[in-house]
Parts: sequence; C-alpha cells; structure tokens
Amino acid sequence: MSEFRLAFPACVIAGKHRLTAEDISLLRKHTFPEGIRTADDVVAMLALNNSCPEKCPEWSSFFVEQLAGFIVNYTYPQGSLDEINVAWLMRMVATDGVVNSAIELELVLHAMEISANVPDELRAFALDQLRLALVENIGGYKLSRAIDRKGITRQDIDYVMRVLRGVGDAGVIKAPPLTWSVLMQIAEATLPVGNHPRWADILSALQLVDYAEPPRRSRWLRIVDDSFESATAVA
Repeated sequence: MSEFRLAFPACVIAGKHRLTAEDISLLRKHTFPEGIRTADDVVAMLALNNSCPEKCPEWSSFFVEQLAGFIVNYTYPQGSLDEINVAWLMRMVATDGVVNSAIELELVLHAMEISANVPDELRAFALDQLRLALVENIGGYKLSRAIDRKGITRQDIDYVMRVLRGVGDAGVIKAPPLTWSVLMQIAEATLPVGNHPRWADILSALQLVDYAEPPRRSRWLRIVDDSFESATAVA
C-alpha cells in the first residue's frame, strides 16, 4: 500500500504550529484550486486539521464548508445523504463512535443542514455525542460545552433542536427508531431536576415513527466531477 503524502504547499503548512489565513489562501490557490473534489483532498484536509495545533478563526469555516459541500454535493446521491456516504463520514470524523473534535462535529451538523435527506443513522450518531458528553465525559461535543454538568443545559437544548431540525411538524417531533432510542438513553442518564425546562417539552413532543427502510445499495462511495456527468469509484 502506498503511503499518502501531502503535496506542496500543504506539506509545508502541515509542519507549522499555527495555520493562518494566509495559509488558507495558499491552499485555495495551489492545493484545492477547484475546491475539495476527491477523496485524497479530504484526507489532506483532515491531515492539515490534525497536524496544526493552533488555527486561525477562518480555518473552521473553510474546513466545515468545503468538506460538507463535497460530501453532500460531490458524492452520490448529489445534494443528499444516504447510508453509504453517512457511513463514510462517520468513519472519517469518529473513533469507536466518538467524534474526535468540535470542528469535526460541526462538519457533521453542517452536512445535515445542507442535505435534502438525513438518514436516521446520522441523527442518532449526532445525538449520541451529547450522551457521550453527559455519561462518559468524552468527545467533540464535550469539548464545546460551556457548562460541564450532568444535566441538560440550554446549550444542549439548542444542540438537540439543531439535530432534530426537519423532523418536527406542528409541535410534534417525529423521531425514527434510532433517533428515538438515543433520546431515551439521554433521558435515562439525567435527572429531571437537573435539566433545562425545555427538555421535558422535547420529550413530550416526541412521536416514534417507523419509516420504511429504503433498499440498501451495494456500491462504493462515488465522486462526481465538476460537470456532474461522470463518476469515479473510490474506496
């Protein structure tokens, strides 16, 4: 197996302690002149994110928008998420089901926001990051919590509602099975007296729904070129 290597200037930027706005300009011009378009581009972005301990504020937007746009718009099905690109995304950003960093969790959330369809697996995965923060004190969401306590905070409420966007209608939250299961686990892990009042409202609005499973497709993640006319199979 050949070892992945960063090309210039990404290889130089990866060796720096702080990634700056000027570095992002270089990456846009030389490394990703057409944006993120291949699986190798994704690997390069993740390597840069992991290698530089300090990053300028502009990096977060660049990282999240570029990768989410690639996953949703340049892999099949275009403009949406399915079980295959969701599984690929989760493998990229998590270790044993735990999202590695706050910025990678933001990538997951933004991909959900711009996708026409969000599979139950991804909503449950995102919600489980709150459970992991509460119960095991680990994960990307734990790192972003302003108040480190066992109960549900206002920040947690906002996070849950962001994940559940698109499944609420007329005061009812229609939760498919995996999403429902994680929400119930979170409820069991916290005491009502320690939770924000809106948490009880969310639980009372939940309605378990059992959507018909779409037929599972057996294919590799496929990436579309800029003309949206041809595709290349990648592992």
